[in-house]
Amino acid sequence: MPHRIFRTWAPHRRALALLLLPMLGIAEVRAAACERPARIVYSMVPESEPREALAAFAPILKDLRDALGIPVDTAVPPSYAAVVEGLISGAIHVARLGPASYIAARNSDPGLKAFATFSRKAGAFGNEGPFYHSLLVVRSGSRFSVLRSLQGMRVALVDPDSTSGARLPRRLLPQTTGVPLDQYFGRVSYAGDHAQAALAVMKEETDAAFVSSTQLSALVEAGKASVQDFRVLWRSPPIPMDPFVYRDRLCEDIKAKIRTVFYRRDGRLPDAGLKSMDAIRILPLGDEAFDILRGVL
Repeated sequence: MPHRIFRTWAPHRRALALLLLPMLGIAEVRAAACERPARIVYSMVPESEPREALAAFAPILKDLRDALGIPVDTAVPPSYAAVVEGLISGAIHVARLGPASYIAARNSDPGLKAFATFSRKAGAFGNEGPFYHSLLVVRSGSRFSVLRSLQGMRVALVDPDSTSGARLPRRLLPQTTGVPLDQYFGRVSYAGDHAQAALAVMKEETDAAFVSSTQLSALVEAGKASVQDFRVLWRSPPIPMDPFVYRDRLCEDIKAKIRTVFYRRDGRLPDAGLKSMDAIRILPLGDEAFDILRGVL
């Protein structure tokens, strides 16, 4: 009986194969239709001095040009949202995003993929590792010594899409205070970047600010503030460090060369200019690293 079924089915299998041939051809065309741009554009979410940060990244961009054999340009970011939109539209191909902006971008376009991050050196407000914290800081000389003393006071956030400077505090702080952030504080403003938020605290333009532990450490190392200027009243759980992201639609050979440049020399950063990131090592990273944030953001 089994042999009879096989013989009966054989002509139908041949007909089905003929029917599938055009479909297989279409699938091959689609697989081959990866993106091979004439030039690569790199950008990043805003920092206090975005042009300087991009300039400091120039050595690794030169390595990308050499590896890819095509021009690699930079795009100065006006906002977090602009970088995300650039990635989604294809105007930007590789970027450094914040964790929250990466999750939001990935939700809008699963064709964006995290492939690397970096391990930060220990700083004034954080330990070494591929993670950082959101901090709620006040002036050390102020009358604010505990979180509840800030109820009804002024607070500065960074950018609506900043992980440590807005989105995470909005989600996590109410778990401690019992009320939404906008109701807990008397006035909520946006400073634009972490340095400006911290400086606003120092200048008494705001009573408190949510900032990244790494950015606050960088401000101290740049000599623009000291550890003694700030008191930390709240600290978040560890947050994965900023991911480097590329458009997953790029052709595989392009993505492989990008990864090689970022991971080269055992993952250690090769250029003195990259010390501006306070990083000691670049590490491979996958999308799953951000699952810890997806339940919070």
